[in-house]
Amino acid sequence: MPRPNRIFAEGGVYHVYNRLGRGERVFDRDDAASAFVDLLRDVAQRDGLTVFAWCLMANHYHLALRTGVVALDRPMRSLQQRVTRGLNLRNRVWGPLWQGRYKAKLVQDQRYLDQLMVYIHLNPVAAGIVDDPAEYRWSGHRELLGKVGKPVIDVDEVLRLFGTTRRAARAAYVRQLKGATEEEWIGEAPGRLPWWRLGRPAKDEDEDPETTIRARRAREERGADWRPAIEAEDFVARGAERLGVDVDELRSSRRGEEVVRARELLTVLGVERYRLKVKDLARVLQKTPDGMTQAKARGARRRNEDDAFRADLNRLDRALARSGK
Repeated sequence: MPRPNRIFAEGGVYHVYNRLGRGERVFDRDDAASAFVDLLRDVAQRDGLTVFAWCLMANHYHLALRTGVVALDRPMRSLQQRVTRGLNLRNRVWGPLWQGRYKAKLVQDQRYLDQLMVYIHLNPVAAGIVDDPAEYRWSGHRELLGKVGKPVIDVDEVLRLFGTTRRAARAAYVRQLKGATEEEWIGEAPGRLPWWRLGRPAKDEDEDPETTIRARRAREERGADWRPAIEAEDFVARGAERLGVDVDELRSSRRGEEVVRARELLTVLGVERYRLKVKDLARVLQKTPDGMTQAKARGARRRNEDDAFRADLNRLDRALARSGK
């Protein structure tokens, strides 16, 4: 069956992984593993990541994901830092948790993405923890089978890669998983995987994209990249125009659904992606800082729970970026 070429719809597809330092096996504990998964879900929804596969082992994790409008550096730094802070506080210890920054490899071929998803979800089988990946709680395999209520994976996006209906796609995915159990690369270290080219990277390819990402982040902060530097007044004016809402309505005490939603979209987008301060948005919208902080919290909850709200947030982000060029 021909498969739609959806990999590069919004950004690059990466195999991302890292391992714990200090010789620890922190994620053997259900509370620590659950906290990691909750944080992964949150940063993926906040920053528009599409997660194709994930697995959390006792001392490392693997992700297959596609970036959205936010560079990979932000969600991955946020995830690792928040996990570290939570575990250090809980265990009353200090210092780094991970073996340095995360590792990432660009995956530019549909065949390799298919292999990557299989590799990740067969990690606990290759490690001898379970015989069936469906028996392992801390991976995205059970999400693709429809056994998890709040998946981290974008289930519909992944299943489209395997078939035109959910039933057919799940069957094709499971067949591929079963067919890969004897592959030599199952259980190998990342550098020996088919999509992880050995040797020195090509002249125009950075094996670890962190350098490129940091340069992009520096350009963003100078306003030279796709997301422009913008003052709070201009941000609100342009955002209101794109949302079809008058600025005076946003400043009013009206609490209609359309106006409240627009306020929340602008507040979340302004603070999370345009580095605007809540107090500056409050001044422009003639609200109290406390009121705007509450709007930001409500908007963040909607971003996590409401697919339509999250999609509108990303559309507004792209529209404002284009208008600023």
